[in-house]
Amino acid sequence: MRIIITEFMDEAAVHALARRFDVRYEPDLVDRRDDLLAALEDAEAVIVRNRTQVNAEMLAVAKRLKVVGRLGVGLDNIDVAACRDRGIEVIPATGANARAVAEYVIATTLMLLRGAYTASAEVAAGAWPRTAYSNGLEAEQRTLGIVGFGGIGQLTATLAQGIGMRVAAFDPMLPADSGVWKQTGVQRMELDALLSAADVVTLHIPLTPDTRNLFDSARIASMKAGSILINTARGGIVDEAALAGALKSGQLRGAAIDVFDQEPVKAAGALADAPNLILTPHIAGLTQEANERVSSVVADRVAAVLDGAVNGAVNGAVQGGR
Repeated sequence: MRIIITEFMDEAAVHALARRFDVRYEPDLVDRRDDLLAALEDAEAVIVRNRTQVNAEMLAVAKRLKVVGRLGVGLDNIDVAACRDRGIEVIPATGANARAVAEYVIATTLMLLRGAYTASAEVAAGAWPRTAYSNGLEAEQRTLGIVGFGGIGQLTATLAQGIGMRVAAFDPMLPADSGVWKQTGVQRMELDALLSAADVVTLHIPLTPDTRNLFDSARIASMKAGSILINTARGGIVDEAALAGALKSGQLRGAAIDVFDQEPVKAAGALADAPNLILTPHIAGLTQEANERVSSVVADRVAAVLDGAVNGAVNGAVQGGR
């Protein structure tokens, strides 16, 4: 059985699959669409990250495809409905990169509250801007508002509570009587109330028609004055021009953005000259440890699907021969 891996994957997981299956691993295959489509003609499995578009064009070529492994959790680059209609299993690495994302949120929260970590060039040049950087904020007793309270949101809450933050969350999928609120000690709030109360807002929701531009100019304006916005979820949830305007006006104290409506970001785009802004290239969930966990989880689950397909075919042949 053949597995095509189109983007980078931990080498140990690749080798584990290659010991049992015919594996073609080319991390740049995502950028060679014609080669990718040709490779998929005899593939039973494909493993992707967020850049490979598993769409109608790909599925039309990959007629033998049984499983799509996603090295991450977001599925907006995969036509899940079309896969389901064709009996193709879609396997995300749910939970495997949660720690990496949660730590990113806490790290950027502390950096943006303190506001002192941009002074290196000045200090190295001989300046001594001590007064300018002497009014940073502490995280203790400030409120972290989490939008989307799944596994990543819950782990983020635990880390935030560990440094003395109050935590509230909004998640329309979790009713008020869900046991998760008591278990985590997190206050459940509606979105508008959360935004007006939180000193830091972090997003952990999928990109859907309902969440696209959820944080537009009006919603950003409704956030607590001087608050911080962190987006490690999906580009398109935050209106980037509106965010830049809120940073320039001082409505927001700062922001950390790891995901963008268009990746890579265009030079001189809306966020280019916004102050107090941390920009990272979609790596919040990527650490050495997370890469190993994500790759191992997906490799194991893809192998299990292929093993099941083999066993099903063998059993069917045995039954047919009786």
